[in-house]
Amino acid sequence: MTTPQVNEQLNVETLTWNGLTWVNIVPPTDQEIEYLAQNYPFHRLDLDDCLSRIQRPKIDEYKEYLFFVLHFPVWRKKTRVAIYSQLSAFIGENYIVTLHAGDIKPLVKLFRDCQLNKESRQKNFGYGSGYLLYRIIDRAVDAYFPVLDKILSLMEAVEDRVFDEKIETAQELHILRRDIITQRRIVFPMRAVVAQMESKVRRFTSTDMSPYFGDLLDHINKQCESLDDSQEVIEIYKDSDFVLSTYHLNRVTRFLTILGSITLPFLVVASIFGMNVALPGGAQTDSYLPLLFLLVIMLAFAGGMLYFFHRRGWI
Repeated sequence: MTTPQVNEQLNVETLTWNGLTWVNIVPPTDQEIEYLAQNYPFHRLDLDDCLSRIQRPKIDEYKEYLFFVLHFPVWRKKTRVAIYSQLSAFIGENYIVTLHAGDIKPLVKLFRDCQLNKESRQKNFGYGSGYLLYRIIDRAVDAYFPVLDKILSLMEAVEDRVFDEKIETAQELHILRRDIITQRRIVFPMRAVVAQMESKVRRFTSTDMSPYFGDLLDHINKQCESLDDSQEVIEIYKDSDFVLSTYHLNRVTRFLTILGSITLPFLVVASIFGMNVALPGGAQTDSYLPLLFLLVIMLAFAGGMLYFFHRRGWI
């Protein structure tokens, strides 16, 4: 199959070496989709899927080519929550076409390395389009490990904050929990697709791909296990934070309740003698004895309540 001519106005880059052509489209639009429809035997529904934002990872197999949709997590430093980036790929006998938004950095870097470095082209183009597809996915999967390391470091940091009652950690736990759930939703479906790849791309490579895709699947399984462990731990942190916050709130509530109970006799006695009626020991006398008498009564009530609370074990 000859390499089609590319209009310079299209977001299409091509790289051909040793009879294998890599067509990289960043980002795909209707014009690029029409270019592919005119020059390649791709089904129209597959081309439409390249522009869709609701696709799930999948493999579509045809007589002349395979069509893949994969999602990779892209971590946003500002929001501290990952989003998914879609990679669509067509693989044929002597070509591979990749379509993505450009935020899968390992894929962008691999294409640039192959453009500029002959050794990189020999390493990645040497065993056919099936092997090149493996190299693309392997780069993207390995680049996810630093993101997992970032999650683990954040979990270590939040662990110390959870058990410090002076620091509020509810928001941090919510952000971290949301990020882990999002990344699980991205990574887990990819595992099923990668498990089927080796048997599908076997006809498009000149070497045995079983060890390569086995190693790739092992990496994805490790990532899934790490995300599972992280979710379990963050749920424990969330529950611990809730229990500690409730305990702290109960302590404050108990203190305020005891304080209010102790001051209640003061209010009752003061209210009685504050009425504008004649009472024994009231304001009609000029002696300080009534005031001392009232203070003694109030302190006696307060002391009795403190003794009662202490006997009950409340203070």
